[in-house]
Amino acid sequence: METAKGLQTSERFRIGALLAVAGGLLDAYTYLMRDGVFANAQTGNIVLLGVRAVKGDWSGVLHYLLPILAFAAGVIAAECIKERMKEARVIHWRQVTVCLEMILLALVAFLPQRLNALANIMVSFVCAIQVESFRKVRGNAFATTMCTGNLRSGTERLYQFIRTGEKDHLLRAAQYGGIILFFIVGAALGAWCSSFLSLYTAAVACGPLLIAFFLMRH
Repeated sequence: METAKGLQTSERFRIGALLAVAGGLLDAYTYLMRDGVFANAQTGNIVLLGVRAVKGDWSGVLHYLLPILAFAAGVIAAECIKERMKEARVIHWRQVTVCLEMILLALVAFLPQRLNALANIMVSFVCAIQVESFRKVRGNAFATTMCTGNLRSGTERLYQFIRTGEKDHLLRAAQYGGIILFFIVGAALGAWCSSFLSLYTAAVACGPLLIAFFLMRH
């Protein structure tokens, strides 16, 4: 799917913004409602895994290892869907991954807290699918489930604008900043919804994903 300017429909800023809202919401959700696990970016889980290992807390090691493995599995799943569906004409392969995300998140919303480990595995899987399927916004490398790379790239673009005065660098910096802002909005929404929807908050992420699904049809 391409726009009139030759840009992939999935690379439009509005798609990235919606996905960032979902990403921020899910990170807040798993941290607040599912035992303090960060399901999106695995750096925190890897660090905590190392801490638990040093303490000899092997159940804690497993607690953080499972989301990491699920994330890796999600990347593989996204690549498999891409390979099998890349020639499909009725539906784009990225729409298939978004549908899979929504189905899994709807299931997560109904998992009781005694199954938090399973919930975190599923959310990590979902986030990996998203980050692997949607890598660019308007031709630039972006991530919609984590912010470190976006912050680095946005700061670099801002510096290049200050140094050269080229407005394109400022535009790119603003785009990175915008995606980070929408991620923050998603995290705030996740925290707010968790206060009264509790575990069902995971289903709220299906809203922006559903909008993104339909926007990719045009």
